[in-house]
Amino acid sequence: MKIMNLQAALRGACAVATIALVSELYEFPAGPAPRTHALPVGHGHVLHVEEWGHPDGLPVLLLHGGPGSGCSPLLRRGFNLQQYRLICPDQRGAGRSTPRGEVAHNTTAKLVDDLWLLRRRLGIERWLVVGGSWGATLALAHALDQAEAVSGLLLRNTFLAREADIEDFFDGAPEPLVPDWRTLPDLDAADAAQARALALLWWGWERRRCGQDDAAPPPEGEALDALLDRYRVQAHYLRNGCWLQSPPLLERCAALPRVPIHLLHGAEDRVCPPEGSVALREAVPWATLDMLPGVGHDPAHPLLQDALARALDAFAARGDFGAAE
Repeated sequence: MKIMNLQAALRGACAVATIALVSELYEFPAGPAPRTHALPVGHGHVLHVEEWGHPDGLPVLLLHGGPGSGCSPLLRRGFNLQQYRLICPDQRGAGRSTPRGEVAHNTTAKLVDDLWLLRRRLGIERWLVVGGSWGATLALAHALDQAEAVSGLLLRNTFLAREADIEDFFDGAPEPLVPDWRTLPDLDAADAAQARALALLWWGWERRRCGQDDAAPPPEGEALDALLDRYRVQAHYLRNGCWLQSPPLLERCAALPRVPIHLLHGAEDRVCPPEGSVALREAVPWATLDMLPGVGHDPAHPLLQDALARALDAFAARGDFGAAE
């Protein structure tokens, strides 16, 4: 895949910033064309869903971050496609789901309901749920809502959506991203020029939180439109605390199903605080945690990729993550 095409697919600022590194370290296999589905979920939303891997392989629900980012080829790294059947939905308003950037009828509860519909549509009884950042948040919410559906959880750089987590991300951000995340600008209310300026401001701030320099040229054209749609959805979620404050998601996690749970987190992550995964491990004593030194929020970091691949191989072999401890 050409680098420019990969950039367009990744959407997220942190992921886009790692394209050069990814292209040097990994060669994305072409593989067979994905099996695609269009899943209507109500109120005009239609999810774009891709399936990769063996049709009879172990089912995996692969959840992207954001909110609003959409799935990307990078997220499929580490999976043995002869062993696994990957189900990759673009969440409401994200990626190639339509309408892109739509925030009406777009809440965490709606996303969780969509996963029930998706599993029913595909005839899957249970699946391993894999997600990073916001994808890990949604994985936890899904497991709490539909415990019977989950055979295991493999979570990267978990975001717990606590008030402190959101405040930490915006600490030091330029106006109008501060002073209060509850008043994040509504990109629909701004005129076109203001909305694009806000999206670029957010993009630059996210890059700095990911430890990237300012040398990359800012996105423009369709790439900027996609970025604007992404931050429209993300601002909508963060303004509302992701609808996970009452009760807080972490307090609810003691009720997670007693299935294998393995947590990976970069010790230098400045987007999703590593303390979140430590707190989750304390709340869920049967979970295991692999804190990765020198790793930030970058899903393409070699140490993280290696830990992910080892965990997936262990689950495919034995149905748990024991070998990944």
